[in-house]
Parts: sequence; C-alpha cells; structure tokens
Amino acid sequence: MKKHLLLLTGSPGVGKTTLLLKVIEALRAKGYRVGGMISREVRISGSRVGFEVTDLNSNKKGWLARVHQERGPRVGKYRVDIDDLNEVGVKAILEACEKLDVAIIDEIGPMEHLSEQFRETVKKAVESKKLVISTIHQKMDNQLVDSIKKREDAEVHVLTNVNREDVFDTIIREALDFLSKADAK
Repeated sequence: MKKHLLLLTGSPGVGKTTLLLKVIEALRAKGYRVGGMISREVRISGSRVGFEVTDLNSNKKGWLARVHQERGPRVGKYRVDIDDLNEVGVKAILEACEKLDVAIIDEIGPMEHLSEQFRETVKKAVESKKLVISTIHQKMDNQLVDSIKKREDAEVHVLTNVNREDVFDTIIREALDFLSKADAK
C-alpha cells in the first residue's frame, strides 16, 4: 500500500517545523501545490508569549494560543483560541485536501486537539488519500493519534538532532514517489 501519511515527531525544539518548511519549499520547487497550516511560536523580547497558526496559501494568520488571552481552554500557561484555529488552520487544511497536491498539518498536538473541527478535519485529511505531511506532538497519546500512526498507509519518522538530513531526504523521496504515482493516474 502506498504511504500517503508522512508523520514527523520528536522532542520539542528538535526542528520539526523547520524541517517541514524545508520539505514544503522543496515540493513547491518541483511544481507541487502545497497548502495547509503551520504553527510557530511567537516571542517578544525573548519570551514566548504564544503560538500563531498560518495558512500556507493565503498567509492568513491567527492565534493558536497565547499567554494573556482571556478566554479559551487552558494548556499550561496558554489559552487556546479555538475560533482562530478553526478559521485559519482548519480552513487551510480543508482547502489543501480539496484543491491542492499536498496537505500540511503542523501540528497534531494538545492545543489543536481541543478543537472538535480540527479533529474532524484531521480525520477527513487522513481519509482523503491526498498526500498528508504532518507533525505530531511527541507526547500526544490519544485515540486519534494512535489510530493514525497505526494505519498501513502511514509512516512515522522520529526526528533527532543527529538524523535531520536523513529524515528530510527520506520524506522528500517518499513524497515525490507518492506524487509521481498520483500524477500518472
């Protein structure tokens, strides 16, 4: 069975999102249409104040979570902005699954998992047979993540400081293999 779910996990700060951005750039350079969402931390004066979510196509941004937010479920010192996650992230993933070659989901983690729309969208992406490349929070242990990892069409890559280039090469090779076979249909 063709692998259409390429999953990336590893310790916080190991460079999952950075590697994912490099993969996106490489696939776009080959002419593939890549969309979905990226999450990045936001720092002010060296202190992390939250995380933003960005639509890879429109570059629309919203807050995933932030320290001084008055509403939303709490994860550690942050409050999750479910509305922004749904409006920016969920819409970006759905658009990628419907109209583009590759859907990016960064990340499937505890904050994102608080949105029912996000969880349902991840399920749709996984079932879409579209190439999905996603990061998964290393300690994320729940039914959705477990079911995705166990799929026959999924491959999990654990990123470390030592194997970064090898994992990049493997993901690009697998993505291009899947996409070239999809193009041949």
